[in-house]
Amino acid sequence: MLSKIVQAFKQRDVEALDAMVVPTVRVLNKRDDFTSVLMLSCNKIKHLEKISELEADCIILNLEDGVSKEDKPLALALCAIYLVKHKECSKKLVVRVNALEEGGYDEIAYLNQFMPDAIRVSKIKTKKEVESVLALLDEDIELHLSIETSEAWHNLATLRVKKRVTTFYLGILDLLADLRLPQSLLKIDNPTIIYILTHFLVSSRAMGVKAVSFVYQEFEKLDEFSKWIELEKSLGYDAKACISPAQVRLVNKTFSYSELEIKRAKEIVKLFEMRRENGVTGFTHPEYGFIDEPIYKGALALL
Repeated sequence: MLSKIVQAFKQRDVEALDAMVVPTVRVLNKRDDFTSVLMLSCNKIKHLEKISELEADCIILNLEDGVSKEDKPLALALCAIYLVKHKECSKKLVVRVNALEEGGYDEIAYLNQFMPDAIRVSKIKTKKEVESVLALLDEDIELHLSIETSEAWHNLATLRVKKRVTTFYLGILDLLADLRLPQSLLKIDNPTIIYILTHFLVSSRAMGVKAVSFVYQEFEKLDEFSKWIELEKSLGYDAKACISPAQVRLVNKTFSYSELEIKRAKEIVKLFEMRRENGVTGFTHPEYGFIDEPIYKGALALL
């Protein structure tokens, strides 16, 4: 099958590619504990072939930025082929479609028959747009949104129309440009950037939405990337978008909990539940300090 795909790819024969794929029912991956989110352009077969080998928890099958206008029909057909190929996948497979007015609606309608785990809509702006996507999208598929326009930022609190809207991605460079702010502000110690990161995270969490931090474009500057993810972890983030396997490895390492942290959380849960049976919901432990219900809930959340 791969040889046929490669041949069709060389000939740019999208119809031949489309004929190879049959609508299918996939076992949808409903996990929400992913930390590393890797972007793959759907017009590059050699990248798509490595899906099962990648260390990322979540794969973005990208039809938007990085795919030329001429290659978009090809990328869409290849995306369908690889969704069919991975009928069940331990990694969350999310398709990033183009902006709604630039073909996004048509892509969503086409992809419904191949059942990605989620659809990610670029350049979303309003609650009304979200409602229109949900009306079109298969009810079993999650909806993820890219927050990268000034309108989306302004309307952020209104965008979780239904529980199927599960994840927001911060597109910080596009957002800065749309806000008419210089992209040179994107520095670790810049107060405006800290505010954007904090507001985005807290607002998303308050709605019950997972917040994924922005793509760091300088993928070769791993030392700088490490500083960003350390900052984001200190703010409360647990997921980061990546564009290289090296970035994925750093995110997985930084956002994972140590054995000591896990052990501590398990002990707190055990101690609290034992004491609670006797009517005690606040007590001091010689090693872990004061333990009450908020501390207990924090330990549960970690686990």
